[in-house]
Amino acid sequence: MNQTALLVVLLLTLSSLAYHFGRKRAFAVSGGRIRTLHSLPAYYGLYSALWSILPALAVTAIWLAMQDSVITGMVVAALPPDLSGLEPARLNLLLNDIRNLVAGNIVSSQPSADVLAAADRYRSLQGTSGFALFTTALGLAAAGAWFGYSRIRPEYRSRNAVERTVMWVLIGCSTIAILTTVGIVLSVLFESIRFFHAVPVTDFLFGLDWSPQIAIRADQAGSSGAFGAVPLFAGTMLITLIAMVVAVPIGLMSAIYLAEYASARMRSIAKPLLEVLAGIPTVVYGFFAALMVAPFIRDSGALFGLDIASESAMAAGLVMGVMIIPFVSSLSDDVINAVPQSLRDGAYGMGATQSETIRRVIFPAALPGIVGAVLLAVSRAIGETMIVVMAAGLAAKLTANPFEAVTTVTVQIVTLLVGDQEFDSPKTLAAFALGLLLFFVTLVLNVFALYIVRKYREQYE
Repeated sequence: MNQTALLVVLLLTLSSLAYHFGRKRAFAVSGGRIRTLHSLPAYYGLYSALWSILPALAVTAIWLAMQDSVITGMVVAALPPDLSGLEPARLNLLLNDIRNLVAGNIVSSQPSADVLAAADRYRSLQGTSGFALFTTALGLAAAGAWFGYSRIRPEYRSRNAVERTVMWVLIGCSTIAILTTVGIVLSVLFESIRFFHAVPVTDFLFGLDWSPQIAIRADQAGSSGAFGAVPLFAGTMLITLIAMVVAVPIGLMSAIYLAEYASARMRSIAKPLLEVLAGIPTVVYGFFAALMVAPFIRDSGALFGLDIASESAMAAGLVMGVMIIPFVSSLSDDVINAVPQSLRDGAYGMGATQSETIRRVIFPAALPGIVGAVLLAVSRAIGETMIVVMAAGLAAKLTANPFEAVTTVTVQIVTLLVGDQEFDSPKTLAAFALGLLLFFVTLVLNVFALYIVRKYREQYE
């Protein structure tokens, strides 16, 4: 157990003790008459526990967030002038070597005496910082527990204080989630702007060739690279379309059967077996697609004189469709079961058959949820990488033929960012531009689906 985990365990232990003693003190100050207390004894215990753990956790989080930057600045300030004055790129490489030495990892070159001394200083500062954090957080937790314990009186409104504190904690968590999303979008946006300074937006959005390699010599073929994203999105949509043609009918029909026709015994067996598909790692699906499905499609096509690539969009799409069947089936099943039984009874009372009730009553009522399930499946298909890498390949071809090798946006993002990369080249920055464009595509899909759902819901209601 590392030092941070141990600290968290100790803080939780202290907060538990604070809860126990705070609750015990509430009984004591009431003289055994709980009615004299403004709040239940548990609220007084929670009040002490919150004072014990929240300030300590806040200080711990801020400390850990700033620790590396502060230690790095102190180590750089202690370096000899010939090392501390290096250009930023080389200085970052030097700092990586120092961190690798501290962690016991392999370094890029034989470390010098100055680098070894810097690593020792880094290690020493880490130990000092860890000890200081340990004592500060535990001392703050103990002080907070005593403060909360000392304020326990029969007239104190501990329930109001606890509920107000929990509300602010929830607001803080929501704010963190929002800020994280904004940070992700801004980081992708800023790097994409750098990419568009080197490559025109029109070439990226409407270009039909994707060849992001950058030549070493100016006279070498393809020295400027080609960054047309149309083949990537065409391949993404082709594979997604094949996957949805497989997943939506099978998943939706399975959901209708399980929700409306299957017996309780059959449902208890079939639904868990169907949901097992969602727990299979995507790399296993990739192996299955590359070793079983792709050769079968190729050999079957050869029987009819068709030239089918060993790595085709059809193989990746079929296996991906099987993978996302549980997303459509399970969510649609839950939505169909959520339709009120009164609607079914009313339809049956008017003489409708079971199939007519499903088609004209249950399905329209569940349509918004079903559209959400399909949208989730589409997003899952667009974001899939491993199956495409193993079954469809890396060739960026602009084609609508499902029997040819294609690639997707996510595969190219991974390919561009694999290995040691310099974030000043258009080749690496292209990954951020692809991510930004993919973000806007999925956003448009979500807005469009939401519009359709709301429009249909208004007509139905």
